[in-house]
Amino acid sequence: MSVAALVPTSRALAGTRERRLLGPGWPLAVLYLGFPLWWALGLAQLIFFAMALAMAVILRRKGDLHVPRGFALWLLFLVWMLVGVLVTHAQAPDTVPGGGLGRVAGFAVWAGWYVAITIVMLYVVNTARELPTQRVVRLLAWMFVVTTGFGVLAMLAPTLEFRSPMELLLPRSLTSKNFVRTLVHPSLSSSSDFLGYVQPRPTAPFPYSNAWGNNIALYLPFFVLAWTGRDAGWRRKLAPLVLVAAVFPITFSLNRGLWISLGLAAAYAAFRLAVNGRYRALQALVAAVLIGGIVFVSSPLYDTLVLRVETPHSNGRRAGTAETVVSVTAQGSPIVGYGTTRTMQGSFSSLAGGETAQCHQCAAPPLGTQGFMWRLVLTTGFVGTFLCLAFFAHQFLRRARGPAPLDVTGCSVLIITVLCFFVYDSLGSAMFTSMIAIGLMARADLPVELEEVAS
Repeated sequence: MSVAALVPTSRALAGTRERRLLGPGWPLAVLYLGFPLWWALGLAQLIFFAMALAMAVILRRKGDLHVPRGFALWLLFLVWMLVGVLVTHAQAPDTVPGGGLGRVAGFAVWAGWYVAITIVMLYVVNTARELPTQRVVRLLAWMFVVTTGFGVLAMLAPTLEFRSPMELLLPRSLTSKNFVRTLVHPSLSSSSDFLGYVQPRPTAPFPYSNAWGNNIALYLPFFVLAWTGRDAGWRRKLAPLVLVAAVFPITFSLNRGLWISLGLAAAYAAFRLAVNGRYRALQALVAAVLIGGIVFVSSPLYDTLVLRVETPHSNGRRAGTAETVVSVTAQGSPIVGYGTTRTMQGSFSSLAGGETAQCHQCAAPPLGTQGFMWRLVLTTGFVGTFLCLAFFAHQFLRRARGPAPLDVTGCSVLIITVLCFFVYDSLGSAMFTSMIAIGLMARADLPVELEEVAS
């Protein structure tokens, strides 16, 4: 035996040191266990990039990487998305002229999110031996508890807000911009008056109320798996209390996309449980829905839900944005899109229309907002949109018939993901969760010697 074989390599020493000092999967643990702290510090968005960078370093040390089946679709989508930087200066039909570094900077931020969610997916796939699936699922379940807790706090103290350290450090020229301030200024809720009265909607620990709804919907399947499954332990006794507590902020969030996606995901989960012969779990799910439904209908929360359904409010703006995005993309750049969002000239009804002091809603929202689907179409064209959706569809169809609880959970997450694409700007923390789900399901395809050694 050679001397070299007896001497630990630097890569092995680095891996041993990492496991000893920080533990397996430490980037995900730092991200999620410390998320309330990151929110208070004004770092709730930047922490995703920081941890994705740490994951990239860990993957670089590993050398050869395993990718989910169908990854070629996602890789081609990323290439297609990056081509969009070449058309950021292009003039889209019926939009405000502009360009320059501002658009390039916006493109760079969203491209960074695409890279970050790709890294976390690969990280989850390639750390199966040292990072048990159960550990990852419990971290995401913890985020459901955190998001629920903040939602309840938003109901109790809706006006609570404060300046974060990050906000104090940044120059006033940046924090005066509403977009930047929203990202670094911790607040528990935002207020809406479209029900005819002021209604606080939970936002923390995310920037917007829609982001709160998008994220809690994605965390819920992991919570159910981790806190009600066979290995839940003490969590099983607390799970009903957390779920009941979650009903209040979920209702007062006024997020119809959240309500619809949870309903359809629950229907899919019930169907899969029945097909898989898991009748006790199915009975528990049906009983919980029936009992919860009766209690809900008997409570004042039902009146809020009905009023929200009867007050469409944003339907016209969303439909107008979607229709305009499809039209503009089809006319000007159907193949690669325009790389970034665009601002309409005027409003949906008139070129001379726009925001006024009496009517802020008269201005059309930026094209490429009001739903990730419309961002996809405008920024990557119809080809890029197809590639992205094809990747998600491929991941779903591969595990849709899987009997394992993780398959049901992961596919439920993907159903919620795609449904939310139509109403929420999902690129960010929400898609971070979706890609973790894909990474976890992809572990089933790893060679036996690379499968996790503990659960």
